[in-house]
Amino acid sequence: MNMIEEWIKAAYLDVESMRYIVSVEHLTSITAFHAQQSIEKSFKALVENKYSKVNKQHDLLKLYSLISDSFTVQNSDMLDTLNQLYIDSRYPGSFGLLPYGKPTLKDAKEFYEFAKDIFEQVCMFLNISIDEIKAQ
Repeated sequence: MNMIEEWIKAAYLDVESMRYIVSVEHLTSITAFHAQQSIEKSFKALVENKYSKVNKQHDLLKLYSLISDSFTVQNSDMLDTLNQLYIDSRYPGSFGLLPYGKPTLKDAKEFYEFAKDIFEQVCMFLNISIDEIKAQ
């Protein structure tokens, strides 16, 4: 498996993890974390495809800036929200919190759908079969 496929496989595992926990209220911040991770890994697959090298970078907006000329995200506000959740969650006391507190179930479901959509779009863009990724 090449690095692009490795990134896609890792993103898929985050999407699958969210699928199992997205409806569990006390895990909404974990769903948010996996959404951020899935998008980060999906973007890294695109960066790898474009530049053949991915620097250690976790900022979704910076990663997106590297690929935005060929890949479009429809909801940049959601991307920014998930980016901030990841950055903020790295400090005790604010793990995965939005400005109004812990993500709601509705938030978690929106994060899941957003991340899943980006993952599927990236797979289509890279001509990678999701069924093949599942089988690996």
